[in-house]
Amino acid sequence: MSESQPNNPLHGVKLAQILEALVENYGWEHMAFKVNINCFKNDPSIKSSLVFLRRTAWARNKVEAMYLEMVKKGIAK
Repeated sequence: MSESQPNNPLHGVKLAQILEALVENYGWEHMAFKVNINCFKNDPSIKSSLVFLRRTAWARNKVEAMYLEMVKKGIAK
């Protein structure tokens, strides 16, 4: 199944890549301000955030929206 999804900017982008890009550009403190979750506030790490975001749809949606805003501004790589 190698269908192209030209209108989906998240297609082919892994959640780990999204988190790494957000941390690089905004940092954990700003991310915790934008998405109020403990895995961004207390001893944040990519691994703990991935575990939480994979289980929590509302938080993942907010993180993906933050990433899409970054892409829209042309900041994302």
